[in-house]
Amino acid sequence: MKVYFVGAGPGDPELITVKGRRLLEEAGVIIYAGSLVNPEILKYAPPGAKLYNSASLTLEEVLAIMQEAVARGEKVVRLHTGDPSLYGAIQEQMDALERLGIPYEIVPGVSSFAAAAATVRREFTLPGISQTLILTRRAGRTPVPEGESLPDLSRHRASLCLFLSSQDLAAATAELARGYGENTPAAIVYKASWPEEKVIHGTLGDIAARSREAGIDRTALLLVGDFLAGSYQRSCLYDPAFSHGYREAKASHG
Repeated sequence: MKVYFVGAGPGDPELITVKGRRLLEEAGVIIYAGSLVNPEILKYAPPGAKLYNSASLTLEEVLAIMQEAVARGEKVVRLHTGDPSLYGAIQEQMDALERLGIPYEIVPGVSSFAAAAATVRREFTLPGISQTLILTRRAGRTPVPEGESLPDLSRHRASLCLFLSSQDLAAATAELARGYGENTPAAIVYKASWPEEKVIHGTLGDIAARSREAGIDRTALLLVGDFLAGSYQRSCLYDPAFSHGYREAKASHG
């Protein structure tokens, strides 16, 4: 038996992958991030599965549960919100499992940044606007490396999604405005894909106040960039005048 790190998706129970759902249905032990994972997803767990909410557990306690379950021959699912590779704190778990000789596998999930883009019906990578997406967070108790502060990143003026910073939104938007400018479009997406999802549109100059008025102070993403509004160039990929390996350019009759 092994441990499976499974991305639960952004919240909607139907946005877990087919493989992730199958593993949940087969699991003997499920350790889930209770502060973030939609409990509705646990309906896929079999009746006899043992459920552990990791919100109140330490790394050592989580590892002990994994080790004991695998020793009993049980399949373990470690259920993380979104995709485990983003702010999932899974590297330390994987390294510990390797030291213990316990096999594991990672099953990717749909990240909340993808769900947020779907909610606002915009594409992060618009031709002529931005071909880069920055996923980041503001420094807090977990610092950010040199060169990754919000003022530094804002100089790129790329599309940006800010995680884990909604409680410091006024400070975060002020820092981002140094490079983007206060008039840059911004949006707050609260609990993307959940039933209680909310979207607030504005600019870097006013989105913090709008969010505060709506009572949003956690579980929200900040989207920033010109991809949220305005004109853009048509994609070359589907342009009749553009040739590629699967299609010849069509002559213009204009």
